Amino acid sequence: MNSFPESVNRLIEEFSKFPGIGRKTAQRLTFYVLKSNQETVKQLAQSLIDIKVKITSCTVCGAITESDPCLICTDPKRDDNLICIVEDAPDIYVFEKTNSFRGKYHVLGGALSPLDGIGPDELNLENLYSRINPGMEIVLATNPSVEGDTTALYLAKMLGKKKVKITRLARGIPVGGDLEYIDEITLIRAMEGRTAL
Repeated sequence: MNSFPESVNRLIEEFSKFPGIGRKTAQRLTFYVLKSNQETVKQLAQSLIDIKVKITSCTVCGAITESDPCLICTDPKRDDNLICIVEDAPDIYVFEKTNSFRGKYHVLGGALSPLDGIGPDELNLENLYSRINPGMEIVLATNPSVEGDTTALYLAKMLGKKKVKITRLARGIPVGGDLEYIDEITLIRAMEGRTAL
């Protein structure tokens, strides 16, 4: 039986609900909060409230935003004829950190997974189809998983009817990777996707 006060136990329980946070880490976080000054705790609490009150999904692309449409969708410097399709909103920021993609995005809200009951109707596809015009390039940036590949194949089939250029992210050996430690599927895909020098 735990001898912590009830309010400490409740906060440990709440932190334990976060993905990747076990009971020991939740305990450390709780005691960090307990040792923090009241202003720090108020800022944390306000940040938690703000993220639920102020953050919404962009009605155009599905990204998380405080203004609708989001800053990427309203940026006149972005290429309207280039859309990168990702599974989830955080995936956008992986690309944005590279500062190399100048198109726009579309968030599916997941990947096709019949075993989990996720079919085309559960994904943000209708909004995607309304954004597509002939001559555009669509970059399929779904995860390199069975579900991601299934989703990419489905999208390629559906979007192929719209007379657009469909591309898929290249796959292969990571920079600094040692061939000895590369899995067979990655090595096969790297060999299949090789390019001329």
